[in-house]
Amino acid sequence: MRNYLDFEKPIFELKQKIQELKSNECIDSSNTIKELKTKCEILTKDIFSNLGTWEKVLLARHPDRPYSHDYISEITNTFLELHGDRLFGDDKAIIGGIAEINRRNFIIIGEQKGRNIDENITRNFGMPHPEGYRKSLRLMKLAEKFNIPVLTFIDTAGAYPGLGAEERGQAEAIAKNLRDMSILKVPIISIVIGEGGSGGALAIGVADTLAMLEYTIYSVISPEGCASILWRDASYAPQAAEALKLLPSDLKKLGIIDKIIKEPCGGAHSCPKKMAEIIKKFIIQEIKKLEKIEISKLIEKRYEKLKNIGKFKELKKN
Repeated sequence: MRNYLDFEKPIFELKQKIQELKSNECIDSSNTIKELKTKCEILTKDIFSNLGTWEKVLLARHPDRPYSHDYISEITNTFLELHGDRLFGDDKAIIGGIAEINRRNFIIIGEQKGRNIDENITRNFGMPHPEGYRKSLRLMKLAEKFNIPVLTFIDTAGAYPGLGAEERGQAEAIAKNLRDMSILKVPIISIVIGEGGSGGALAIGVADTLAMLEYTIYSVISPEGCASILWRDASYAPQAAEALKLLPSDLKKLGIIDKIIKEPCGGAHSCPKKMAEIIKKFIIQEIKKLEKIEISKLIEKRYEKLKNIGKFKELKKN
């Protein structure tokens, strides 16, 4: 059964009425169903065109939202998952391997959450350990060795901050990924498909093309974490979300991301297959552009883009 957020409830009620009419075979309700479907489409467009920042944050975390594995299953012809970092173990919060999309080979890496408690425990709620980032880098080096482009799906609240992760070098693992991705000799495409939280997202997000789906977020800290620091109260998360400028439209203006990928009306969770088709088309278009650029120039452009983030101007006092 689908989950519905509070602002989606009116849509759910209409859909429920449509289902009730469809199940009643004694009455011909075809005209009424048609009218209700039209009304549902209009209502969905109206609700989703007037969403606030916090509502979009909730959409990025929607429990029915497609995860990395869902997209990989839909967009690839074949996918061979590879495991382990060759140092400590296999982090199931990150999946990765060799894939084929439209007869093109890719190394795909994605942060993976779970659908229920058992899956989330296995996937550590999508929060990677150092071995997850080292596994990612191992796969990227494999991509470089065989001249295969890299595709990453970002979807994490952040890197796991536990004692064990810190003891095994969480900060070093993230820093090494940032350094090595900036000079990796193959094209890199990164797409934020849900949450893009802090260094946990950035560690697989240094790319030639960094894109975000329409209802996703990308920030240095979660709204709840920011509210806890500034107001000592996580209930101020909606206000923090406004201040953080974590939406795709904000980040595009700031030059942090390159592209925004439109979602189907009602969000990616309302039509996962259509969303996967849109993402697949985007990937094929982008890789064609990136492969035309000489690798040395691609790395130069990637580095310049990183250096230009965070520019500011000082105003002269009168």
